[in-house]
Amino acid sequence: MLITISRQYGAGGSEVARRVAAALEWSVVDNEFVEQVARRAGLPPEEVADREERVLSFIERLSLTMASSAPELFPPETGTAENRDEVMVVRMTESLVAELAEQGHAVLVGRAAPAVLGQGGDAIHVKLVAPVAFRLEQLCQRLSLQPKEAREALKRTDKNRARYHREYYDREWDDPVNYDMVLNTGRLGFEGATSVIVGRARERWGLRPE
Repeated sequence: MLITISRQYGAGGSEVARRVAAALEWSVVDNEFVEQVARRAGLPPEEVADREERVLSFIERLSLTMASSAPELFPPETGTAENRDEVMVVRMTESLVAELAEQGHAVLVGRAAPAVLGQGGDAIHVKLVAPVAFRLEQLCQRLSLQPKEAREALKRTDKNRARYHREYYDREWDDPVNYDMVLNTGRLGFEGATSVIVGRARERWGLRPE
């Protein structure tokens, strides 16, 4: 039993995940996940967190594509150190997601978990979205950003998350078919989205309210 929370930047993924985990008395895996991957990869946590968010340069994208389509012409040792680190982080992340799925009773934020686990498995995959104005307001309040900074961060982060899914899983991050439910926190609020997710979890797994 695992719930994955994918989210547009500023849509409240961490907050909703925390509330869902509290309601079900499960563990929530958010920033702790980054720390675990960092330990296994031997990289600083901030660098691991950045892997899912950053935009690859043209040369980096080209080298990754070549390594994938023609490995005999592009052996791993010829790639840049940064590319090798990113691939290593992706594989470590996949391993940890699989472990969490086996353990169950957890709410996992991000890390392309729906793509890693696919449609099978004992999991509920949720995508949180919200209008840009709502997300900008959240980012300005939570991170003390100026509106222009928040807008740039929003565009950059969502673009990079989409890139991550497309680059490694040939999957469209925005396609609603990839999720069991897509919830608008701008309409439902964090509590409303939490109620929908918790209700579905209790229905699917026969969990009784405390």
